[in-house]
Amino acid sequence: MFSFEDQLQWLLFGRSAADLLLGLGAVLSFLVSIHVLLHKREVGTTIGWMGLVWLSPFAGSLLYALFGVNRVNRRARELRQYATVARVRAAVGAPARNSHLAPLERAAGRLTTRPLLGGNAIGVLACGDEAYPAMLAAIRGARRSVALATYILRNDSAGGAFIEALAEAQRRGVAVRVLIDGVGGGYFRSAAAARLGRTGVKVGRFMHSPLPWRMPFLNLRAHQKILLVDGSTGFTGGINIGAENVLAGQPRHPVRDTHFRLEGPVVGQLAEAFARDWSFVVGEDLADEEWAAPQPEVGLANARVITSGPDTEDQEIEFLLLAAIGCARHRIRIATPYFLPDERLVTALALAALRGVQVDIVVPERSNHRLVDWAMRAHAPPLLRHGCRVWLRPPPFSHSKLMTVDGDWCLIGSANWDARSFRLNFELTVEIYSAALATQLDRLMSTGQCRPLTIEMLNGRGLPVRLRDASARLLLPYL
Repeated sequence: MFSFEDQLQWLLFGRSAADLLLGLGAVLSFLVSIHVLLHKREVGTTIGWMGLVWLSPFAGSLLYALFGVNRVNRRARELRQYATVARVRAAVGAPARNSHLAPLERAAGRLTTRPLLGGNAIGVLACGDEAYPAMLAAIRGARRSVALATYILRNDSAGGAFIEALAEAQRRGVAVRVLIDGVGGGYFRSAAAARLGRTGVKVGRFMHSPLPWRMPFLNLRAHQKILLVDGSTGFTGGINIGAENVLAGQPRHPVRDTHFRLEGPVVGQLAEAFARDWSFVVGEDLADEEWAAPQPEVGLANARVITSGPDTEDQEIEFLLLAAIGCARHRIRIATPYFLPDERLVTALALAALRGVQVDIVVPERSNHRLVDWAMRAHAPPLLRHGCRVWLRPPPFSHSKLMTVDGDWCLIGSANWDARSFRLNFELTVEIYSAALATQLDRLMSTGQCRPLTIEMLNGRGLPVRLRDASARLLLPYL
């Protein structure tokens, strides 16, 4: 059976040329199929790519080259030797836990090879209104070093304040390093990076290239948000740097978010994560103590940094979520701007609800990606049928990424509940054992102002809307 592409070749090039193209197409399909079989783990994905390249050898192979190949795997793995050294220096001994969450602690330790560190203080910062002043004050008080990694740094009123503070720190002799994602910070050009560069600040763009043949990197983004000052104070969470995050400024498209200030031994793990990415992008080693000085215990929280990305064999964050859901006995609360987990996580949450765990999932009533909203509504019915509760938070758009389990375990950071965060982006999250922090986050995720998403609401939609949402769900691996 000839495909449309085969028939077109026959008509355009004649029999001999068409035969040659058919042969080349078969060879190309065979070679791409070998790569797919060796490197794709999910059966559905493997079958899909192989079917595409055999039905349309040239177009399918081009699409696979653009969107199916992880080209950073080998280079990123070369950085592991440095990262291992940094982790050994940071390890101070993991506190023992004697609770039903102990298996979760062990699983995270094996996934990350990082210790759970005690003695940390965690402060919660709401939106840019609280986070930006605290971050700017830390930068202005820096004496030795400032390291900033962000997905978005805008050259607007909010971003401009950071640019000026970083430049001023550089002028007074502080070592400043800034890492901005190559797509989130501006695909063709980053005005913020250019402005920082003119002040003498060292700036790296993560996997940035405007060249069309480098488009495969579109899906491999540095989504982390890290600020380190003097190797002793760290900030991380979900917030980017832009005026839309300052609600007091009444931006046109306001974004509600949550960020965190970290102090204590876990800051060393944040420093290691930044140093690894900086080395990957720029080739400079930041292993000196000015970047990651040993920190005393200053609080009661036990914490560990979890980094993940397409350079590893396992999806660390997804595995960690599965372990946390499996250990839960009483309550799971989740807040995420985009909720499109795969079937493994959907099943785990449904099973938790079936065994009596209260599962609450808070998502925006309207996110900044309409396709995601449509796909989420097609994704929710199995959860609702088995007792999970999904809540719609009214505007402004909530970009927070939070999770608590049983009022003790917390997960904060940059990762959304979608395939992009689990498999395509480089993400950073922090797991924290702290009843006090869990209480704060539960309060932030309170469903009091939300309205429930119900099966009746979903079934009451018209057929065209349900078909639209179901079709959007087919894009789940790339949304």
